[in-house]
Amino acid sequence: MTKSLRLAFMGSPDFAVPTLDALVEAGHEIAAVYAQPPRPAGRGKKDRPTAVHARADELGLEVRTPKSLRDDTEQEAFAALNLDAAIVAAYGLILPQPILDAPKYGCLNIHPSDLPRWRGAAPIQRAVMAGDTQTAICIMQMEAGLDTGPILLREDTKIDPGETSADLHDSLAKDGARLLVQALASLDTLTATPQAEDGITYANKIDKAEARIDWSRSADDLRAHIMGLSPFPGAWCEANKDRIKILLATVEDASGIAGTMLDDKGLIACGTGALRLQRVQRAGKPAMGFTDFIRGFPLNAGSTLE
Repeated sequence: MTKSLRLAFMGSPDFAVPTLDALVEAGHEIAAVYAQPPRPAGRGKKDRPTAVHARADELGLEVRTPKSLRDDTEQEAFAALNLDAAIVAAYGLILPQPILDAPKYGCLNIHPSDLPRWRGAAPIQRAVMAGDTQTAICIMQMEAGLDTGPILLREDTKIDPGETSADLHDSLAKDGARLLVQALASLDTLTATPQAEDGITYANKIDKAEARIDWSRSADDLRAHIMGLSPFPGAWCEANKDRIKILLATVEDASGIAGTMLDDKGLIACGTGALRLQRVQRAGKPAMGFTDFIRGFPLNAGSTLE
């Protein structure tokens, strides 16, 4: 299938923007863009549109921001678009069955995980936090269940130990855009493969309470925890009664009392092994390398992080 398709695009955050751009570049007709409503943000708490909303405005596309798609009026308006397909990328609203059924080819979702592992809201962060060494981008035919639909295209990708969730997010966003355009070009010939029934895990939203560092855990576990939460919300601990976010760290073979600095260069003892702090951030301050950080903050051998 090489012809232009009439599509709705449904997405909200930065992750979805490369796909919207790729669809426009590929020559598909975007009948409407659906995004989460603008919400208060920034110091002034003024309503701010989502990244997809802002980009769609730049492209001159119609943007719709319903709070729900469950009422008849919204469903009728969606059906009236006479779509070939709807493309969904981190939209954030549940799609009722009438929405799923309205387009000719249904609704296709870009999901950044090795389905059925990490269904749900935070698959990229959960994969990194769990220490996974591999993930995937899946183009999925949507159905009513949470990320349960059959897979049309899948592309595996390795997770480097030095990657933060932000690094992985950016690379998977680009991969997803490319793979989605590829899927649309072959839509008539693709075979939908049901997901495996074993290996199912759920990527729940990140709770801020999870971000606090427990130094009794192993260095390997904590490195994954830190990288998965970097840069947002940021894994944190306390030192000298100040909150310190740790954004990058590497594992070293050393031992000591958990949470204690073993030298003056950011080596912290964990339950097993130790972490070398690479990039940190004090509350209200910019992120910086550890060498620069300690010039204005007293942390040295024997200091305790809680």
